[in-house]
Amino acid sequence: MGWDDYGYQEYVPVAQRLANGAAEARHRAEKQGREPAPVKLPSRKIATTFWGKSWCDNLESYRDYANRLPRGATYVRNGSVVDLVIKPKLIEALVAGSETYSVEIKITALPEAQWTTIKRECSASIDSLLDLLSGKFSDGVMKRLTRQKKGLFPAPSEIKLKCSCPDGAYCCKHVAAVMYGVGARLDHQPELLFKLRGVDHHELVSQAVAADNLNQELGSSEGGLDDVDLGAMFGIELGGTAPEPATSIKPQPTKAAKKATKKAVSSAASKKTTSKKAATRKKVAKPRS
Repeated sequence: MGWDDYGYQEYVPVAQRLANGAAEARHRAEKQGREPAPVKLPSRKIATTFWGKSWCDNLESYRDYANRLPRGATYVRNGSVVDLVIKPKLIEALVAGSETYSVEIKITALPEAQWTTIKRECSASIDSLLDLLSGKFSDGVMKRLTRQKKGLFPAPSEIKLKCSCPDGAYCCKHVAAVMYGVGARLDHQPELLFKLRGVDHHELVSQAVAADNLNQELGSSEGGLDDVDLGAMFGIELGGTAPEPATSIKPQPTKAAKKATKKAVSSAASKKTTSKKAATRKKVAKPRS
């Protein structure tokens, strides 16, 4: 990067900046044994899904970032985030500017007590339970997960920002671009939000299919799981229709979930068999003279 006679960096056209950044991204990705992961937006909108838009809305609520967010939005829209990798509690990125700058954002792990509360609340109602059993998140569960301060989004105090650029601001435009880039990435991979906070989204499903939850619903006299379609969930025919969920993360069942599901199926089948036997005995019973 050159400097002019007045001590200012020479202007580099945007196209050249992007080309330089893309080359640096390929070089770094090759060293790490992976493909570059640039943020490419299909339109001017940074995020279009519930997850991505919720992340961006939460980001814009941080007053400490307000001054640099507009420039960051411009950078992510023109493709300047040439590489963005989300790891557990860590975001690593390259942003094309006057030079190609390295950004590192560390996120504090979600407190265990807060995660426990989230899991309990998400599986508390029958609607949430059914969606989670299907490996899907209802609108109510999604809103709970993305609730400010009590959901999965980190607070400003839980975020540590670092950029290799000379800007002295805590949140420079390159960092802001990366933060917006995370919102765009969540559009297609919402499970990355759980990875970023150091928790496993499969635990939500395990919590939902816990034996106590299922047995309570199966044993209820009204509004229990007997009245909805568990066939798609457990491979048995109990009739009814389950509610259509809003979105899906499609988690794979854990061992605990499989075990709880098997127990629930056994319980449901046992109830059905007992009911049929009782009905048969009543049918064939003869009145005494």
